[in-house]
Amino acid sequence: MKKLRVLRAVLKKTQADKIILGFVVFLFICAFIILLVEPDITRYTDALWYCYAVFSTIGFGDIVATAFITKVLSVLITVYALFAVAVVTGVVVSFYNGCVEQQFKESKTAFLDKLQRLPELSKEELEEMAQKAKKWK
Repeated sequence: MKKLRVLRAVLKKTQADKIILGFVVFLFICAFIILLVEPDITRYTDALWYCYAVFSTIGFGDIVATAFITKVLSVLITVYALFAVAVVTGVVVSFYNGCVEQQFKESKTAFLDKLQRLPELSKEELEEMAQKAKKWK
């Protein structure tokens, strides 16, 4: 549950949530258009199912596009899905790497601060610094 809250916060902070929301809205609009133009699809849920099969690139084959507009929308859905997954994944990983780098810089700064005060440090603090130095190798 905590990981979900962190992910939601990262998506919101980086505004990647707008990409996801835009994709979902696009998907529902495409499903409605497909319902209108595709002769074999008679229910909105079937149109949504077709969109899911297209954007997940599974392509179950239970519903096949015959109308030209549906084929064009299928290509657009696939491209948008690939774009959304790539961008959101990249944003989350980049944010995470930035957090790790910031932690490392803060830790390094604290280490260098202690290094400047070396004569004042206790034996325990010196041992702790030696352990951190070994980790950084």
